Amino acid sequence: MGSHGSFFFALVFFTLALATTALHAKLNPYYYDKICPKALPTIKWVVNDAVKQERRMGASLLRLHFHDCFVNGCDASILLDNSSTIDSEKNALANANSARGFEVIDRIKAEVDKACGSPVVSCADILAVAARDSVVAMGNMKPLTGKNGQVRLNCRKVN
Repeated sequence: MGSHGSFFFALVFFTLALATTALHAKLNPYYYDKICPKALPTIKWVVNDAVKQERRMGASLLRLHFHDCFVNGCDASILLDNSSTIDSEKNALANANSARGFEVIDRIKAEVDKACGSPVVSCADILAVAARDSVVAMGNMKPLTGKNGQVRLNCRKVN
């Protein structure tokens, strides 16, 4: 009877500890300001450079982030290469010869790791921030929107 009581106590304690942690674990947009203040400016710099070299790269980086998040959440799994234990999303039929911008993400990761002194920024975060910055780097999107940012009617006909 004593072992059942100890197990029950441990289970309750673990559940309460997990719940307390979950209540206080919130996403923080300023996280990297403390961990590595150069991280976000470095991502922005590399993205701006890539979009300046090839304007389509902005859309490609946004698409990479979308396809990463689409399957099982935003975990940077689209960046994984095939191996004996992994069938990579990178080479999946829907992405093969279509998803692009991997070399830009690799460059961002290398530059951020150098700026931070160690690999403290996750690849999933790099993909998310690069997608955001790529849209900004592409600039004015007036051809896609009308007054007050409303989608133009002719754009809806495409779908």
